[in-house]
Amino acid sequence: MEILLLIIRLILFAIFALAGIGKLLDLKGSEKAVKDFGTPEEFAKFFAIGLPFAEIVFAICLLFLETSWIGAIGALILLLTFIGGMIWQLAQGNAPDCHCFGAIHSEPVSKKSLIRNVVFALLAFILILSGKSNQGASLFDSAINNSEGNFMSFILGLATVGLLAVTVFYLRKISEQQTQIVRRMEILEVTALDGGREVLRKDLAHPGDGLMIGSPAPDFVLPDVNGREVSLENLLMQAKPLLFFFVSPTCKPCAALLPEIEAWQTELKGKLNFVFFSSGEVKENLDKFAGVTLKQVLLQKDRETALSFSAQWTPTAILVNSDGTIASHTAVGDQAIRELVEQVKTQIDDPDVLLIGSGDKNSKLGRFLPEFSQTDVFDKKVSSEDLRGKRTLVTFWSLTCSFCDKMLEDLRDWDKTKGADEPNLLVFSEGEPEPHRKLDLSSPIVLDEKRKISLELGMSGTPSAVLINENGKIVSETAVGAENIWSLIGKRK
Repeated sequence: MEILLLIIRLILFAIFALAGIGKLLDLKGSEKAVKDFGTPEEFAKFFAIGLPFAEIVFAICLLFLETSWIGAIGALILLLTFIGGMIWQLAQGNAPDCHCFGAIHSEPVSKKSLIRNVVFALLAFILILSGKSNQGASLFDSAINNSEGNFMSFILGLATVGLLAVTVFYLRKISEQQTQIVRRMEILEVTALDGGREVLRKDLAHPGDGLMIGSPAPDFVLPDVNGREVSLENLLMQAKPLLFFFVSPTCKPCAALLPEIEAWQTELKGKLNFVFFSSGEVKENLDKFAGVTLKQVLLQKDRETALSFSAQWTPTAILVNSDGTIASHTAVGDQAIRELVEQVKTQIDDPDVLLIGSGDKNSKLGRFLPEFSQTDVFDKKVSSEDLRGKRTLVTFWSLTCSFCDKMLEDLRDWDKTKGADEPNLLVFSEGEPEPHRKLDLSSPIVLDEKRKISLELGMSGTPSAVLINENGKIVSETAVGAENIWSLIGKRK
């Protein structure tokens, strides 16, 4: 029994030591993780440092018989806190990155990570039940009899092997990071050099730039590898979300990611359709992306469709809802694509709509329109219930905003001529009713004093807007400025 308790102590020591060191190696990631779990921003930095420090202290306590029981209690308290936080996040339908082992290993919260922590908690509970004076064999006691000494040597050997395995794993992580660095260097070479001459590429944007979530996906008509023309409308007829991969036959990271894409394709079969956008000759694309699963590969003449989706780099992935709206930011590079797919897995069974946000706590994406009932400037009653049944573009306006004034004429024209398939319009503003009546808008204008409703919708600046779907859910990011507002309804100016 003493040897078993020693093994448990060594296991928990390794877990908490690695977790604490890993978090300290990535304090920014640790701070983000505690924020994602609901910690107020003013306390996030304190917990980001305090948590790994506590993990390391409890890990050291577990090595010594005199302090092991206290270390086990501390470990159990931390684990129960982690378990409670994970259960809460999963119940809310969230999957924040647990950042469990910091820079060494991290993954979104899932049932797997929850079960893992429950197992660790049971090990700590066994040590606590054993009592303060019965924490197993001493790691440093030379008076152990010979047979126990041999067994101890075996245990220490296993621990050494374990540490070597951890070292190999960590070196692998470093290697992966170096691979990403090399790829970024290759990108810099591509964008900065042309036949050995330094050039300025004005046509390239930041890789994170992209279309707004909630805006209609750009239409296209492209041939597949069999010569059959395929449009966005054709793809949407299957009534499933689409995961677009923008690749190239000359892109080495694209080829390296292919086995994982095929595994995702198999796992999500029947729930999500995968579509590849490439360029070049049919044969070189088949040679590169044939793999073992059937794929839909569409060929661009150059990169015209990729650029319309703001997919400036390869590999890039973008999620599109079954209604043809953008459901994610551009995921650029293998790691970002993996994170996007993991988020998709947590939401794929949502009966309403897929929305993969940026993790911004201030974002209202996916929330429901707050309940309200007011009279507009035309003395007509307007309530949140009136917005159900059809999409609505909800805007926040100001009579003193020069940018609002510049887009007023276009907004007025659209408001009076919009088709039946286009969203309704609701304007929130501030001030007196009479000046608003002179705006000559057909749609309701509600005076939102103290910006109570507008702030709940995530709108603080003017002009800004969000899209509300038929069920009253916010299905777009907050669009700020005329250009972004028009993009939400597919009128890119």
